[in-house]
Amino acid sequence: MQSPKYLKAGAIVLIALMVALGQTIPAAAEDQMSVPDKLVEALNYYSELEFDKGLEVAGSLLGRPDLTAKDSIAVFETLSIITYAKGEEYLKKAIGYLEKISSIGPCVTRLPQEIWPRELKDNWYKLLKVRDQLVCEVTSSEIKTIAIMEFDNHSIGEYQEKLGSLSKGLADFFEHDFAKISALKVVERDKIDFILKEIELQQSGGVDKATAVKVGKILGAQLMVFGSITQLDDKNTRMVVRVVKVETSEILASVDKEGKPEYSKMEKELVKEVAALLDIKLNADIEKLIDQGGTASLDATTYYSMGLDAMDRYDYKAAYEHFSKAYTLDNSFVEAKRKMDIYRPLVG
Repeated sequence: MQSPKYLKAGAIVLIALMVALGQTIPAAAEDQMSVPDKLVEALNYYSELEFDKGLEVAGSLLGRPDLTAKDSIAVFETLSIITYAKGEEYLKKAIGYLEKISSIGPCVTRLPQEIWPRELKDNWYKLLKVRDQLVCEVTSSEIKTIAIMEFDNHSIGEYQEKLGSLSKGLADFFEHDFAKISALKVVERDKIDFILKEIELQQSGGVDKATAVKVGKILGAQLMVFGSITQLDDKNTRMVVRVVKVETSEILASVDKEGKPEYSKMEKELVKEVAALLDIKLNADIEKLIDQGGTASLDATTYYSMGLDAMDRYDYKAAYEHFSKAYTLDNSFVEAKRKMDIYRPLVG
């Protein structure tokens, strides 16, 4: 693998995400320019906005006889992401690479990853829906599949509007932290959103619990998380979380927190409480992982949530700007930094 000192910051983040989110960078071949070497080089060009050079490097791998299924998926992922970055007129070609991935197998490795732009994710889900492959089988009966709905905002006065996007941010925080628990498999927030849009539920002005549970069944979720926030003033808020068993709609866990509007801190405390009520034991290492990330800044949390909203609308410039503001307010906010690096090449 190429030494990190030769990598651009954006490429380092993208490679790290591919590893952290389940995409194994293939083991280095004996020759000097291995598959991972080439992918790093391609992502370097992508981070530098030299898309054609990145495509040339990644595309040169397709003729290699030693590519495994995971190698091929990694190459087609890279080609799709870089092609998409060239502009709207290249969307069809970018989707073509996703079709190649789906023909290899949508469950060979966990897809899509966070590094995929939202529009590519939505098109990936469309491909899988047509093939009835939206759900990958969970091999262990000890692992529960959990889906997190966007939170309801019952705040009063100015906080109803000010914290509107926080519904997405909190669902995103819970998704990240539940994913750190090996006994849980988390359904991606954007996949839930895709299904809701597909059946035009969001246009009706809201999604009731019964309909959301139905969506959970479509996505193979065994557990659904519903939550709400109620902020009364700048010093007092309440967060409520309920976990519902999809098969029976019974409430398995119900927790709430009241206090200062430190939403990231409250979320992490509630994740641990929910795990305890579900009889999921967390060791010290997992609890430490859960405690990592997030932000104590309400403004940073709000900007991050606004970034997610813009991202969902494919407005990558606005998304990048919001994530940047969140990171400027708190430069320890790793989730905001990660999203910044993902969407920076798409700003222009």
